[in-house]
Amino acid sequence: MFSWLEKNPFFFAVAVFIVIAYAGVVEVLPSFADNARPIEGKKPYSVLQLAGRQVYINESCNACHSQLIRPFKSETDRYGEYSKSGEFAYDRPFLWGSKRTGPDLARVGNYRTADWHENHMFDPTSVVPGSIMPAYKHMFNKNADIETAYAEAVTVKKVFNVPYDVEGQTKLGTWQEASEEVQAEAKIIVDQMKNQEIKDAFARGEIREIVALIAYLNSLK
Repeated sequence: MFSWLEKNPFFFAVAVFIVIAYAGVVEVLPSFADNARPIEGKKPYSVLQLAGRQVYINESCNACHSQLIRPFKSETDRYGEYSKSGEFAYDRPFLWGSKRTGPDLARVGNYRTADWHENHMFDPTSVVPGSIMPAYKHMFNKNADIETAYAEAVTVKKVFNVPYDVEGQTKLGTWQEASEEVQAEAKIIVDQMKNQEIKDAFARGEIREIVALIAYLNSLK
């Protein structure tokens, strides 16, 4: 058999391909499927976090910041534990990014506060001297789109079976219930901020984009 294959290069190549393909199916696919499942403790984004994520996308933050820590010592020393595919099970779309003009943000929620983000987004050089990042002061005057975020959460729940309203997972509920959750979550962030206009707007029932963005950034851990 083997001597025959050695004398027929075409069939030898086909045999090698079949063996490698079989090994791939047996070894790679099950591992891929396991890794794609949500890691333990992973929960769907809250409505406020989804609104902030949409701000992140609209402002093209992913054009300058990645959310993917590679398994190299130089990266884990700086950013923390390397990223695992199961951490992104509820991300649609993925925001891994391919360029780092600024630092990776995959675990920024572990080491930055609402106060720090507030100052950084309003005047980046006030907290990072020499920073080339532009200021995003307009986020302090523009309301977050909570209704669209709620619609997105309902859609992924129904279409992709994202586990909202499941015991131990993120609560979604009706629009009224979700609005109350958003207000409660936003209040915690607003209380940590110093900008009086943000506080005054929240008192009027308005949630600025900067509040939603901070909620999203705080969720990145």
